[in-house]
Amino acid sequence: MVNPLILVLFLISGALTSWLGVGLVSENIWKQIEQFENPRYILAGLGGFLGLLTGLLFQQLRTRFMRKIRTMPTDLLVSRSIGLILGLLVANLILAPILLLPLPWEVVLLKPLAAVFSNIFFGVLGYNLADIHGRTLLRLFNPNSTEALLVAEGILTPASAKILDTSVIIDGRIKGLISFGMVEGKIIVAQTVLDELQQLADSSNNEKRGKGRRGLRLLTELREAYDRRIVINSTKYEGEGTDERLLKLTADTGGILITADYNLAQVAQVKKLKVLNLSELVIALQPEVQPGEHLKLKVVREGKENNQGIGYLDDGTMVVIEKASHAIGQRLEVVITGALQSPTGRIVFGRLGKEPQA
Repeated sequence: MVNPLILVLFLISGALTSWLGVGLVSENIWKQIEQFENPRYILAGLGGFLGLLTGLLFQQLRTRFMRKIRTMPTDLLVSRSIGLILGLLVANLILAPILLLPLPWEVVLLKPLAAVFSNIFFGVLGYNLADIHGRTLLRLFNPNSTEALLVAEGILTPASAKILDTSVIIDGRIKGLISFGMVEGKIIVAQTVLDELQQLADSSNNEKRGKGRRGLRLLTELREAYDRRIVINSTKYEGEGTDERLLKLTADTGGILITADYNLAQVAQVKKLKVLNLSELVIALQPEVQPGEHLKLKVVREGKENNQGIGYLDDGTMVVIEKASHAIGQRLEVVITGALQSPTGRIVFGRLGKEPQA
């Protein structure tokens, strides 16, 4: 809604400026266009076209500016804003006596030109000075902040925002990762994720209702424990489904998408977005078992194939044990023979080291 409104305003402004500014056109130019019918409308159309082009350029600059602001550290944003304001203040203080000077009509345009160039010069100067020394000034108000010092010196990189997917909230393990300090920076929860959780919580299906309520309860606990770190992003992105909107939010903020959805993680990687697949992280943290390693495992049930038994490692990894279907309920020595890794998990294979005692 905002983008079309900007274009309409620039179009109307350009047309009105040309329509009302006919008196400023020089006689030579006016003689050339006076031969056309309705020269005012021609100038208004030309002004509207130039205004439309200016509006398109302004939209591009606005989009880049907003994207940069979303990813900019707060202290840097504050220091640059203060530097820009001080620069504009100095420019206008210098301009005040100049604008009061009486000048001949021939050089009257020098006043607006001086105002424009001085504001640009001192504004950019204040912005650049704040960019270089602003964080040092802010550290004077918080001298004990070691993190601010390291960031200002370029030694420490500011943590990227983390965007949570619906699946990772329902999963619940994200709370443990945050509490152990494995997830840094701001935690962003998109409005579309809240809507999806509410829809699940209101579902008539018991399983879906349980997932939705569990996800909302987890967000409540996170907000109570990490109030300032949890950010609700109310931006309403266009797109079909929560996944597409989350990808747009990740692209705009430059953050890291955290999900337990394998397909969503693959799409994010195709679009060259930063993504953390929680399932892959859990697999990477699992202890390695090598072929030939001897373990003591309990056979808990039969496998799919004949004579197979199923056991589990301490981390929940399933172990398929050959010729162990007759030993259900017994703890046996198992020799690891291999492992199968997949995007959704890992399966370990083994055989009996010793036959169970009768």
